[in-house]
Amino acid sequence: MAEKLAPDKRHSFSHGGQKVFEWDQTLDEVNIYIDLPANVPKKLFYCKIQSAHIELGIKGNPPYLNHDLACPVKTDSSFWTLEDEIMHVTLQKRDKGQTWSSPILGQGALDPYSADLEQKRLMLQRFQEENPGFDFSQAQFTGTCPDPRTFMGGARSD
Repeated sequence: MAEKLAPDKRHSFSHGGQKVFEWDQTLDEVNIYIDLPANVPKKLFYCKIQSAHIELGIKGNPPYLNHDLACPVKTDSSFWTLEDEIMHVTLQKRDKGQTWSSPILGQGALDPYSADLEQKRLMLQRFQEENPGFDFSQAQFTGTCPDPRTFMGGARSD
């Protein structure tokens, strides 16, 4: 059931008409996908993940990305891999459930409608995680969606 609430598509960030990267997120992580240039040996690619900054590129060249992150990450559980001509960077969110409007600070933020959809999808993931066995994939919010970081599920005491 939780897989029904996984990201159904990636967001794309372009600059000057060219795709820079694609990304998606879950409650716990943000994933960045970068198409690798052809004919470059895999051992020349690098990625340095800091708590609030990312730098990646090809050794011996200026970095492809060298930017502050939109939100802080846990560096000990963030990592990168090369798979099928794609660099996949997994950033572990420091604040679980925080809705990121973009991985890169000030670059390619989601429009308000898309950001709202992301927050609602993450909230439904949170409901699913806290209530295993129930299917929230068809649930809908009316009005304002609560923040997935601060929502406290469970029984009410009124």
